[in-house]
Amino acid sequence: MIYLGDIPMLNARRFPDTEAVVFEETRLKWPEFNRKINRLANGLVCMGFGKGDHIAVLAENCHQYMEIYYALAKNGMVAVPLNYRLSQRELTYIINHSDAVGMFVGGDYLELAGKMRPELGAIREYISIDENAEGMIPYEDVMRMGTEDEPDWEKLDENDMVILMYTGGTTGLPKGVMISNRNLLSALMGIAISQRAMVLPGLRTLFALPFFHISNWQPFFFHMMGGCVVINRGAKAESVVKQIIEEKTVVVNLVPTVYINMLEVPGIEEMSFRHVASFSVAGAPIASDAMQRCIEIFGLKLRKGYGLTESASAVSSLDVQDYAMEGDPKLVKRSESVGRETINARVKIRREDGSECDTDEIGEITVYGKNIMLGYWKDEEQTRRALRDGWLWTGDIGYKDDDGFIFLVDRKGDMIISGGENVYPNEVEEILYQHPAVLEAAVFGIPHEKWGEAVQAAVVLQPGREASEEEIIAFCRDRLGGYKTPRAIYFEDDLPKSTVGKVLRRKLIERYSVDA
Repeated sequence: MIYLGDIPMLNARRFPDTEAVVFEETRLKWPEFNRKINRLANGLVCMGFGKGDHIAVLAENCHQYMEIYYALAKNGMVAVPLNYRLSQRELTYIINHSDAVGMFVGGDYLELAGKMRPELGAIREYISIDENAEGMIPYEDVMRMGTEDEPDWEKLDENDMVILMYTGGTTGLPKGVMISNRNLLSALMGIAISQRAMVLPGLRTLFALPFFHISNWQPFFFHMMGGCVVINRGAKAESVVKQIIEEKTVVVNLVPTVYINMLEVPGIEEMSFRHVASFSVAGAPIASDAMQRCIEIFGLKLRKGYGLTESASAVSSLDVQDYAMEGDPKLVKRSESVGRETINARVKIRREDGSECDTDEIGEITVYGKNIMLGYWKDEEQTRRALRDGWLWTGDIGYKDDDGFIFLVDRKGDMIISGGENVYPNEVEEILYQHPAVLEAAVFGIPHEKWGEAVQAAVVLQPGREASEEEIIAFCRDRLGGYKTPRAIYFEDDLPKSTVGKVLRRKLIERYSVDA
């Protein structure tokens, strides 16, 4: 098996005249891109870093981020991508927990890095990516230290950790997911085969999700197939639409929030997206009404799937030909699924005792494959809970239909038990989204003396629309069993979300449990 760091070297030989990366004013063809990566890799060795060292990255999307990933991989070093939206306290914890000994810092985070510095005793060197900073070595100076020679790949092993990626920490402290070369490349190959991907040299994908998230499979996947990655810094709807059209990107991968914002871009109805082969939905489910609006604007090109950081990206994929928004009831129902398992993954739905569930029976989703993580960094107990006999117990609840399509129900930890009955928040949210005044909805449980937990909902209303608490509760009562109907509705301007658009129900529970 090839290693992550081999991709730019191989493509520099195979596709010397095609672009590898586009970012703002920077356009790099494969040979130049690979030379820059080699200089950075060899420069890091000159600074005293070696195989197995952990190097943190605190920066927004940029072409240097990709160079860093590949340079570290070529040296057998481990990238620790940091979520720049976290607090100083959270970042300090992650950097120290990861045992990082070096850190790349983007221009917008130089001040933050300076504040953390006294608490980061293990960091030996700081490298400023795009501007000079006191006490830091400029990125370009590191590259000037190194030669363009290929680093010694014979010292590498496919089971070496290549990325230490911390989960979002939606519950408790973030966990460091150890991803090896084999994990990541297995996942990418599974995606390629399962989606029958025909990525030709020069074809482009738009990457607007953060590099610190497992959504980074998208640029690695396109590079593995010889394609070009167009990097967007901040996923602003207007710039995303502009790049899709001007750069002729054929694959787009975004979270629901960005798609919804794109629908509001002036003149979007008159724009042509015929050159786009697929629009992938990442991070969180997209509401059926929003999906319908996207199909009206972008065409029947939406692709859904299911994956985790612990599985190095995709576990399942739903192809556009496998669903419909109207017509055949089976296809319409299937549109609610996340597709079938990729060629390199095995998925079983299990009961608490480990036995496999029957068709349509709800249980915990478990996954087996060479893409499954090595474990959690410095956390043997959590690793034992998650990895059992080679299977990853995901903590996600779902079921399979008789054709093997996987349906997500909810996170195991988000399930509400009210009066002894299981209530899955996603089911209630789907009903709330059917109300014409509701733009966003989140359902959660808070402690209740009589029922154990009481079902509650927070909603954001459509601009210019009004609705009362009583009206929305009555709407739900007509469509749901009594124990599933929210007992209270809280109106919000915005719902708390993670960096990839997942609603943080924990934040709502904390907020509204105080007065319970």
